[in-house]
Amino acid sequence: MKKSIIHLFFLVPFFSLLLNASPKVKLGIDVLAARNFDLLKGKRVGLITNPTGVNQNLKSTVDILFESNECKLTALYGPEHGVRGDFSAGDEVDFYTDAKTKLPVYSLYGKTRKPTPEMLKNIDVLVYDIQDIGCRSYTFISTLGLAMEAAAENNIPFVVLDRPNPLGGEKIEGNLVEDGFISFVSQFKIPYVHGLTVGEFAQMVNQEKMLKNGVKCDLTVVPMEGWKREMNFEATGLSWVPTSPHIPYKETPEYYVSTGILGELGALSIGIGYTLPFETFAASWIDGEMLARKMNALNLEGVLFRSITYKPYYGKEKDSTLRGVQIHITDYRNVHLMSLQFLLLQIYNEMYPEKNPFVLCNKDRLKMFDKVCGSNKIRETFTKRMRYEDIEQLLSKDEAPFRALSSKYYLY
Repeated sequence: MKKSIIHLFFLVPFFSLLLNASPKVKLGIDVLAARNFDLLKGKRVGLITNPTGVNQNLKSTVDILFESNECKLTALYGPEHGVRGDFSAGDEVDFYTDAKTKLPVYSLYGKTRKPTPEMLKNIDVLVYDIQDIGCRSYTFISTLGLAMEAAAENNIPFVVLDRPNPLGGEKIEGNLVEDGFISFVSQFKIPYVHGLTVGEFAQMVNQEKMLKNGVKCDLTVVPMEGWKREMNFEATGLSWVPTSPHIPYKETPEYYVSTGILGELGALSIGIGYTLPFETFAASWIDGEMLARKMNALNLEGVLFRSITYKPYYGKEKDSTLRGVQIHITDYRNVHLMSLQFLLLQIYNEMYPEKNPFVLCNKDRLKMFDKVCGSNKIRETFTKRMRYEDIEQLLSKDEAPFRALSSKYYLY
């Protein structure tokens, strides 16, 4: 009897794993496949994708459509990093041929960021399948918008295969982009954290005439099954595929929002070049113990700070000894993610006013900082006193109106 109980004790975790083995969310590509590719039957298909375009078993959407007898995949289009992830951030890529399928691959992150009529001439429908991270400055939604414009201008139907927002569908943070600050890292007048899936985002920009000249494409979204707005990526049960080299983990999008704007200055390390991208705040002169103590004294809900010392493996600070803090987000739902970088700068300025990162940085970085913020008012207001409270209202003023607008397009 005792042996049986012991055996049962060891089998419980095994059965738990079996029960939790299947993802709770069915992706757009899996839904489309279950429908036998009904939207694409008999059509020549152009696919905008990258390594994150996979089904729940991690098979590439490229290969799924290429092998399908229901449609004919005729062209591929790659955003930043390329269709198979062969290129580094910022690399400008021109036309090439996919080694596996021998299909033409048109780059949407080189001289041409919007598909041209020539690039679209051999397709009947354009399909988008890319995992986003829910943040305005991440360029995949900029590529999506430009592709939708091209589809509208060339009378080509557009299909979005929906995917989860790893930040969930409830968190909205940040100001709208202002006139004069529209760029590839702030392509649309939306908050920094928008709380939409790519399918919902596509519906909104299409219906609200946010595309250039107010054009509208013939849009169809293939929704997921099982996704709920309160879910982060962990809750989906899906495997995370890095969306880019510096977004390696399913939690990284939370940290990207927390330090990515600060990182544009390039004067302090946020962990790029080390194993903790976007998770640190460090420099050679910082007293990490003191900074951690001061940050924890703010008693911010859902986040803790720990002193850290590390040497980046690459980048401008390669092999330099850096000290500072590692950010530990314990409950992202209760953290105002954007605020963390400004609170860190506030406390840092109290400690090292003579080493102001806005002064230490290259002046071109200030322009990029403003582009990512979608305004110069945030920098100009914050740098007067280096106090987060001075910009808190600027960052939050558009959140409620945007929630009211965007909620009309919720699919879940």
